[in-house]
Amino acid sequence: MAPKSVQTTPEMPADDPRHAARATRTAGREMRSRLLDGASRLFRERGLAGTSISDIAAAADAFPSQITYYFRTKEALFVEAACREMLYLARATEQAALQAHTPRQYTHALAETVTATDSVAFFAEALTLTRRRQDLAPLVERTIERLHSEGARAYASQVERHGWRSLRAPEESSRRFWAVAIGVMVEGHAMGRSAEDLCGEMLRVLGDQATPSSGADSARLRLVDDDNKPDGEGSS
Repeated sequence: MAPKSVQTTPEMPADDPRHAARATRTAGREMRSRLLDGASRLFRERGLAGTSISDIAAAADAFPSQITYYFRTKEALFVEAACREMLYLARATEQAALQAHTPRQYTHALAETVTATDSVAFFAEALTLTRRRQDLAPLVERTIERLHSEGARAYASQVERHGWRSLRAPEESSRRFWAVAIGVMVEGHAMGRSAEDLCGEMLRVLGDQATPSSGADSARLRLVDDDNKPDGEGSS
């Protein structure tokens, strides 16, 4: 008996329109990423006014026309680069805090990571820019919402994991953390404060966010409501 033939999916020829479309999308993503990488470095070193489109194109090994094609304006590129750096920073803070075993260690890891770079100050410049360019505001708004939602998720996960007793709801803690971070970093950079001073000021303003676990409470998430009682306490 002749062996059964094995059905295989034929490879898509190089001149297939679908292949060309995928290749174009991939090349486009790579170019956007290169432009954002080059722009982020130059914007942080020289600022918006001190960086030209030609400078960015040279740093990314691209043509100036590709910047206007993908981002329209230098201002739009500035805002997108700042938003991307802020989300990278949020991911780094979450990773740094994973090793914390107490609420105080957790807050310190967050503050130390945030104040070790100028990403927050970069983002604050983008916030100021969007005050005059409301067409760029939606990107900033989406970034802020991601900061809050992902921060709340990460914090709630740590509270549940360690059984800490949180003093605020995770959503409130996340929003408060980033509001404090932006305020402290903008003021600190304006006054030339060191990263250590910025970290200390953040810790002072934030204070305690949770209390360590104890006894049977260590296995579950506990939040304090407006009456300073854990959720569910006193309910029937």
